[in-house]
Amino acid sequence: MPSSKRNFGDWGEDLARKFLEKNDFEILKNNFQKRFGEIDIIAEKKGSLHFIEVKTRTESSVKKFGLPEEAVTEKKQQKIIATAETYLAENDYPSDTDWQIDIISIITDNSGNWAKINHILNAFDEN
Repeated sequence: MPSSKRNFGDWGEDLARKFLEKNDFEILKNNFQKRFGEIDIIAEKKGSLHFIEVKTRTESSVKKFGLPEEAVTEKKQQKIIATAETYLAENDYPSDTDWQIDIISIITDNSGNWAKINHILNAFDEN
């Protein structure tokens, strides 16, 4: 398992993409960035777009800081929503496009021997 924080996050995002693909999601974009925010993964399943925030923590950090999904604060949610709306506009999606924001929460041991993945569908309201 990677040692640096950025590499650890990349490792979690890679694990999340593999999980999504195994569950019939088509990955459209990774790390969509704007000056005001970023979306880790944009995927599609059954005609619905999913803007996905991935949070990865070790067991020991969960004990100190809480579950990964708890790190998605209201401020972070607003940035994700603004970034998702920008993606929709820049890619000319119709206003009635079905979309939602999900969180993939990953907890692993300190060596990366196992991982528990929790896909929280429609984790918060985009309105």
